[in-house]
Amino acid sequence: MAVKIRLRRMGAKKAPFYRVVVADSRAPRDGKFIEEIGYYNPITEPAEIKIDAEKAQKWLKDGAQPSDTVKSLLKKSGIIEA
Repeated sequence: MAVKIRLRRMGAKKAPFYRVVVADSRAPRDGKFIEEIGYYNPITEPAEIKIDAEKAQKWLKDGAQPSDTVKSLLKKSGIIEA
């Protein structure tokens, strides 16, 4: 089972809010997920990023692959090095 760390879109139309989740790569974007590890709100100024570093490190160590967007969020929050 390939596990990915990716964004799950929430919020209203034209007002996105994302949860950072660990999910099976075959699951749909807003479908079933294994664990929620944080959130990302691009609407606020500056954008609000809150990710549980311990859970993210655990999943990365276990082999979960972050999406490109999540990888940049992890770098911005200092969880992984550039």
